[in-house]
Amino acid sequence: MKFKYFYFLFLIAIGTSAFAQKKAIKTHTPVYPVKIERPKLVVGMVIDQMRWDYLYRYYERYSNGGFRRVLNDGFSAENTIIPYTPTITACGHASIYTGSVPAINGIIGNNWFDPQIGRDVYCVEDKSVKTIGSTSNEGWMSPKNLLVTTMTDQLRMATNFRSKVISISIKDRGAILPGGHTANGSFWYDDASGNFITSSHYMTELPEWVKQFNAEKWPDKFFAQDWNTIYPIESYINSTADAKPYERLFKGEQASTFPHLFKQYVKKNYSMLASMPQGNSYTLEMAKSAIVGEKLGQTGNSDFLAISLSSTDYVGHQFGPNSIEAEDTYLRLDKDLESFFAYLDKTIGKGNYLFFLTADHGSTPVPAFSKENKMPGNGLATRKFKTEMDSLILKNFKVKSAIFTIMNNQVIFDMDAIKTANADYRQIKQACIDYLVKQDGILNAVDIKNLNNATIPEEIRMKLINGYNARRSGDIYYIIDAGWYPSLGPGTGHSAWNPYDSHIPALFMGWGVKPGKTNKQYYMTDIAPTVSALLHIQEPSGSVGKVITELIK
Repeated sequence: MKFKYFYFLFLIAIGTSAFAQKKAIKTHTPVYPVKIERPKLVVGMVIDQMRWDYLYRYYERYSNGGFRRVLNDGFSAENTIIPYTPTITACGHASIYTGSVPAINGIIGNNWFDPQIGRDVYCVEDKSVKTIGSTSNEGWMSPKNLLVTTMTDQLRMATNFRSKVISISIKDRGAILPGGHTANGSFWYDDASGNFITSSHYMTELPEWVKQFNAEKWPDKFFAQDWNTIYPIESYINSTADAKPYERLFKGEQASTFPHLFKQYVKKNYSMLASMPQGNSYTLEMAKSAIVGEKLGQTGNSDFLAISLSSTDYVGHQFGPNSIEAEDTYLRLDKDLESFFAYLDKTIGKGNYLFFLTADHGSTPVPAFSKENKMPGNGLATRKFKTEMDSLILKNFKVKSAIFTIMNNQVIFDMDAIKTANADYRQIKQACIDYLVKQDGILNAVDIKNLNNATIPEEIRMKLINGYNARRSGDIYYIIDAGWYPSLGPGTGHSAWNPYDSHIPALFMGWGVKPGKTNKQYYMTDIAPTVSALLHIQEPSGSVGKVITELIK
């Protein structure tokens, strides 16, 4: 009896175990994976040459739906600095989207000199591809010179390339570098045709929606409008007088005053669009068409729309950051942003998209403006540097044409010429440094490859190190005095380490963002890892930034 009792219990145990195993298998077999929460759409916006102080200089004149909306509803990292030099368009776009610096991503300027091939290299040039959408050569471009991935690449990889990435700008580099290596489409403006184009790196034919957008001939419409101030000109109290001799003229103008008449340029010079504030309107209209044409935010995955607004840069170069033209450009852009946000709210849904806004660099005050107002600053006669240093080297070291070129504030030597003459490279380099530090407007000059021994502030040393790429950079870097700019002509530009060129806005709004502000110092390179953290994706392959944790909900 005892044996039968235990045998009975044994059979019950086996049956219970088998049932439990079947139930476990059935219970733990996933039917559908859990979906990672991400926004429907990420919109990254770079405003070319937007200094941080523009957020507040014109704040009272902004609408509640444009810049003010991002400041009040979003998060502002108020003390965001560019951590390298020179501060140039291509470098900025590359660093924003890679979270890295030129030393790592390889984009050390808009152009750089390659001594191996003996010529300048354009940052996104690629002669192995073809123009798509035009008969010009302005489409011979790709991201091949970018040595690392972007956050847009990382999003594509994180979703096994189901997420779409579209990038748009008037400038080719403003579209290509943010789009990364794997963009579904990068589109930029073709001066020859007045259309948006792309390259065969991305596709073999323009999408139908781009063809339809080009057929609308927006540039012709904008040229017909001319450029008058959007408000009465006497209300522009945050700017200088309208006519200043240190502003560059449009072709055919007698004075740099409003109105600027563009009707004469219709179908004649499409490149003029970049210098009009309407160039920003045109770019944002293209962005709206991309949302519809590519069904961005409707794919079931998190898509990415990268926009770079270029006209602010062209206006800034021509008229300077204290001009009525600059103020009017930002007041017009504010209205464009208000319209664009309303469009995103309607099509994607408020709270369903993540938006960030930043800049690739700032702007140096026009040197003549600084002198006019008794501040340090002047134009720098850099053209004589090469001639005088070549003569010095020939006289003292018997080397003819020892300097290849001077660009991006760097001196680049012809090493073959120096070796052929059996001259001492180190002595030549020191002689050039000694020459440069004696020139008006030069703060210091340093051996880039020996920065640890340079007597310069640590902040500047760090920026020089981050801007130096061993394969693409030069031999000597000269640091310009504050307020000086390397040109004697009207207008101004950028490239310096100083706050007016390196202090940029960094604003985030929408999905996953906690409204607020911080004055803690962050860097341009922190934007990509922050967006990556919000999206739960790996940061780009060369990223050195850190997450701005204060803004994450």
